[in-house]
Formats: sequence, C-alpha cells, structure tokens
Amino acid sequence: MGNGNSTEAKESRRSKMRQKIQNFRSRRRLSRPGSGSVSGLVSQRSVSADDFAGIALLTLIGAEMKFKDKWLACVSFGEQTFRSQISDSTEKPIWNSEKKLLLEKNGPSLARISVFETNRLLKNNIVGYCELDLLEFVVQEPDSACKSFDLLDPASSNVVGSMFVSCSVEDPVETETCFAKRILSIVDYDEDGKLSFSEFSDLMNAFGNIVAANKKEELFKAADLNGDGVVTIDELAALLAVQQEQEPIINSCPVCGEALQLDKLNAMIHMTLCFDEGTGNQTMTGGFLTDRQASYGWMFKLSEWTHLSTYDVGLNTGSSASHIVVIDRKTKRLMEELIDSKIVMSMRAIYQSKIGLRLMDQGAKEILQNLSEKQGKKMNTVESAQNIPSFLEFFKDQINMAEVKYPLDHFKTFNEFFVRELKPGARPIACMDQDDVAVSAADCRLMSFQSVDDSTRFWIKGRKFSIKGLLGNDVQSDAFLDGSLVIFRLAPQDYHRFHSPVSGVIEKFVNVSGSLYTVNPIAVNSKYCNVFTENKRTVVIISTAEFGKVAFVAIGATMVGSITFVRQEGDHVKKGDELGYFSFGGSTVISVFEKDSIKIDEDLLANSARSLETLVTVGMQLGVSFPKIENCVIEP
Repeated sequence: MGNGNSTEAKESRRSKMRQKIQNFRSRRRLSRPGSGSVSGLVSQRSVSADDFAGIALLTLIGAEMKFKDKWLACVSFGEQTFRSQISDSTEKPIWNSEKKLLLEKNGPSLARISVFETNRLLKNNIVGYCELDLLEFVVQEPDSACKSFDLLDPASSNVVGSMFVSCSVEDPVETETCFAKRILSIVDYDEDGKLSFSEFSDLMNAFGNIVAANKKEELFKAADLNGDGVVTIDELAALLAVQQEQEPIINSCPVCGEALQLDKLNAMIHMTLCFDEGTGNQTMTGGFLTDRQASYGWMFKLSEWTHLSTYDVGLNTGSSASHIVVIDRKTKRLMEELIDSKIVMSMRAIYQSKIGLRLMDQGAKEILQNLSEKQGKKMNTVESAQNIPSFLEFFKDQINMAEVKYPLDHFKTFNEFFVRELKPGARPIACMDQDDVAVSAADCRLMSFQSVDDSTRFWIKGRKFSIKGLLGNDVQSDAFLDGSLVIFRLAPQDYHRFHSPVSGVIEKFVNVSGSLYTVNPIAVNSKYCNVFTENKRTVVIISTAEFGKVAFVAIGATMVGSITFVRQEGDHVKKGDELGYFSFGGSTVISVFEKDSIKIDEDLLANSARSLETLVTVGMQLGVSFPKIENCVIEP
C-alpha cells in the first residue's frame, strides 16, 4: 500500500514536472525564431567571457498617446525584433511586456521601441519611436525605475506621445549566482528552495545527459555536501560549476529542449534567456527581423527563417523575397528597405527568369532607356515638386530633413530635392588626417569583398561578370584583376551625392555606354544578366600614395540616366570630397582596389559573407592600407 502511494506520488511529481516544463516551452516557443535558437543568437554563436556584459530585462510598461486607438509596441535590438500584444482601444495602452536581451561589450546596446496603431485591417501604421541605450539606462537608473521617453514622429521628429519603460541588467556575476536558482525552480515542486533525491533525479533526466542520468545517486551525494539528504541552491550551484568544467552534465536545455554548447558560460546564458521567471508579465513574441515585419505579426512569422546566423539573410530578403533587409552599421540593427511590392514582382519576373531576359533582348532595353529619359525630364519640371511630400511620407523614418542644407521650400523641382546637399559636418570623415584609411563613398547599402572571387561567390551571380568587363576596354585593368571590390548601392531615399573614398589625384574619366538595368539585389543576384558590366557607367581612375590606383565606377540604373561629376582630370581630392551625384532614382558606385592594397574592416566583410548589405553613411571607415592594419573608427 505504501509502495503504491510512493509510486503514485512519484508519477505525480513527474507529471507535474512535465507540465511545468511544457508550460515553459510553450512560452519560449512564442518568443524564439521558428523552432530554433534562443533569441535567435545564442545557440549559433559562442559568447566569450570577455565579451559577456550581462542580461537585460526590458519591460514595456505602457504609453500615453494623443488619440484613442489599438496599439502595438515592438522592440528591435541587434538582429532580433519582438512585439507586444495589441492593446484595447485607448489613449493609454498598457502592455507590461518584458523581454530578456543578451548584452555583449562589442555588440549592440541600443534598443529601438516603435509604437504602431493597428486599427487598419491591411496596414499597421508606425506613429512614434524612441531609442535607449540599455547599458546607459541602467547606469542612470540603477534601481530599474520606470522612466518616460518621448515618442518621436519618424517623419518630423515631433513628439507624439510618451513611452514608459523599465530595465534592469543582471551582470555576469549575478547571472552565475542566479543560475542555480533558475535550474532548481523547474523541479522544486514544494518550492522550499531544496531538492530531494527524487526532484534531483527528475532534473538530471531533464538535462538530456544519459551518463549523468545513470549517475544520479553519485552526483546527488557529491552535491549534498552537508549530508542532510537534500540539495540546496548553493550546493547545486557548486555541483554545476565543477561538473560543467570537468564533465558537463547539461546536454540540452530543460525548457526548450535544444542541444547546448558544452562550455558553462554559453549553457548558462542560453538557459537564463530561456527561463521566463522575471515578473511574470507577458513575454514578448519574437522571430522577426524588423519592427515593420513584427507589426504584421503572423504573416511574416510563418515565412521566417529558423537561424539568423546560418542563412544568407541578404539573398533571402532580396532576390527571392518581397522585401530587402540590411544591417545598420551604427546600431547593429536589422532594417527593412521599403520598395513597392508590385515593383518587386515585376523585377523578379524580368531579372530572375530566362523569359524576362529574353524580353530585354527583344527591345525592353530600349524601353527602359526611353522611360528613364522621359522620367528624368518629368522630374525636372516645376510640377514635379508636388511629389516631394508624398516621397517624404513614404520614407518618413529613413530621411532626416534636419541634416539637409536647405529648407523644403528651397527645392523647385523633384530632382533638386533628390540631389539635395547636406549641412556642413553632417557626415564626419573617419581619420581625416590619415590618408591610409579609406572611407565610405556614399550613404548606401554596402557590400565589400577582399577578392573579386568572393564577390561572385556571395553576391554577384551574373555568369559573365569580370573586372575587365566592369572597367571596359579603355582602362588598363591588369592591376585590378585580383583586387578588392566594394559596392555602394544607393536606394531612392538616400542622399545621392557620392564622394571620394581615398585621397589622391584624378588621372582620367572613361565613359562606358550601356543599358539601364535596375541595381536592386534582385537584378544583381540574377544569373541571367550582368548589371554591373552592361549598364551605362563612368570609370574614374584615382592615383594614390597609400592604395596605388583605385578605380571608382559610377553606374547608371533605371530612372538614373544622368551621372554628373563636379571634378575634372588632374584634380587633387581628399577622401570625403564630393565627386558628383546621380539624378532621380537609385544607383550604385563600385570601388576596385589593387590586390593587397587594402584591408577591409572585418565587420563589413563578415556581413557581406552572409550576403547581407551594411547600411553606412559617407565618411565611415572602410578599411586601411597594407601593411598598416589599425582600427581608427570615429563615432558615425
């Protein structure tokens, strides 16, 4: 009879543990990308002890808005975005949504909070945003007090409401101290802060280590230092510390079931992020790349990828999808590039199929040429200025009018606005007094490759692409054949003046006639056409003391029939000096460096190896000349 009761009690405990773990897993499943890694990062990439800065618990408490609606809040941090639930119709939404975020010393610390109104069936509209540095926030507010932030209109920077946030950061020491408590909480059925042998046994089983499961009695005795028949938090912490260093006993996370890395630190980080023990508030839903995707929720969630660090994010969101995602170099945050879905479908039909390119050969090239010329003339008329407000509204969170040299009423045509100048100092130049440091030539989406072969492996898919084809027959290209390649792609919303990436003397200009294909990744990634070697372009050869000769190629594109230079042959230019500008549309500049003349910055190369464009601005450091390899980055 007693044995029966014991068996029933044991089964009851196991059932209770399974239910508890299932509850944890179901909650975690809502906040992780697909069925993969914790927070989309930890299981795919090791975090070193030197780089681990702590774990932040960010809570979106609520907001005060200027009108009544249903509201949704999103948090974008690095390469991950999370969303709250939708509030009731109110002027003062309350979310109490929390999320744990991994902080690294060399990683992102700036979180962007976006608030969307959700009363529309087909479109959620961003109303305001704020940004906060999590590490600075905690220094200023050490007690995790609720703090109010102004919500800014993305278009005008006017205050449209207030956001109430709290944040606390658990430093590495605290994480290690609390680790055992989190582990113990799963199987501490009577919640007395101690584990009986039965509870300890269930915990070993949950760790997924067969060897450890078979040594439960031995491990329990080793943990029970005072011999009182139970294992306390301190005793469990000591056991985990010793065993994880000598003979790891944790193979899989008891919450999400995912296989863990063997080192203690990363296993600890994974499970700390996995355990939603915080305040018990609603955990935010994750699995999104950008706040725009998150605002549409399930629609993007269904098509999301499992592991951010294992897929070619650029290609998956460029040539084979309806949206383009780039990474902001300054904030290390993924951002979505806006482009009309109908245009995307048209470009895919043309550039990603043999049929589409056959149309090009049968006269569509001439159609694009005529269309570009016609559109160019239209954008130079006084009537075209009427298009400026709608253009700014479409790109309202991607154009900062505060940087523009002249007020909006200064521009009498759309093209005047399109080639707008910026205020002096708006684009500081990295290491201005060091000519052995090259800089970004444009506000753009940048791809960089240490060798031309890398560029064709990761990005340029045209079968016939070559440096000789890019530079044309009138440029001696032998010195560039095995060189480094940097692609600066300008989108329509970008500042459209391009600048010299190096200091030197302009030797010559060479005009190369050609087509006007789009320079969108959909076309660049097409194996059926060769955008860079077939488009109209101008090649500028710059002679430098530090990098040898540098080929600077300005490439025209659909709607960009005009490339205007403001420099002449024989001019001496300093890096950052303006070279010219593109008229209406988006286009591309390519810089080709001689072999072994430049060491491109590692973060740019790493992003490009993932087919992920990096959002940069004029003057940001691009790389340094060999043999001097130093990092001299100024704050962008």
